[in-house]
Amino acid sequence: MENNKLHICDHPLVQHKISLVRDKNTGSKEFRELVSEISMLMCYEATRDLPLKSVQIQTPLAIADSNVISGRKLAFVPILRAGLGMAEGAVKLVPAAKIGHIGIFRDKANGNTASEYYCKLPFDIAERDVIITDLMLATGVSAVHAVKKVKESGARSIKFMCLIACPEGANALHSAYPDVDIYCGAMDEGLNDDLYIVPGIGDGGDRLFGTK
Repeated sequence: MENNKLHICDHPLVQHKISLVRDKNTGSKEFRELVSEISMLMCYEATRDLPLKSVQIQTPLAIADSNVISGRKLAFVPILRAGLGMAEGAVKLVPAAKIGHIGIFRDKANGNTASEYYCKLPFDIAERDVIITDLMLATGVSAVHAVKKVKESGARSIKFMCLIACPEGANALHSAYPDVDIYCGAMDEGLNDDLYIVPGIGDGGDRLFGTK
């Protein structure tokens, strides 16, 4: 895929925390905290292109020429359920953002297709820059479906943010939607026969919520 659409967050703090997330001995509490912290750091990079406008601020001493974000509104849309952990961290950085939810599971019985069981998006999502979150970009099936739903709702500026990606998922998303930027913490080797990312982090949803 085009390198200018794939952004790997190589900041030392992100890379260190991802190493801790990978560790099979990291428990659910620490796992959730790390995912939230990584998401905040990655969201910092994903929002780097927000436009600014100049304003004057009265400080205790004088008038200061300052910059504020120029009218752009954000929405985070986690893919249930693993994407919830990332949205939590991102919202800490942008507390005024609205949040939508898309529930998708990969239906292996029907040709590895996306089966949607829930979708609720902000009513004004067409007016917002949207960041879709999920822990992993594996086959790309869920990511492609989520972008499709958000686009159908009228959103024009969409980014996808995940902790771990692999070439299969990144290429699938780029092939379907070449305008969507992908932000990830690491690009792993690929998928195994069970369609898990290797070396990856295992089942992100189970590790996040302690359900296995």
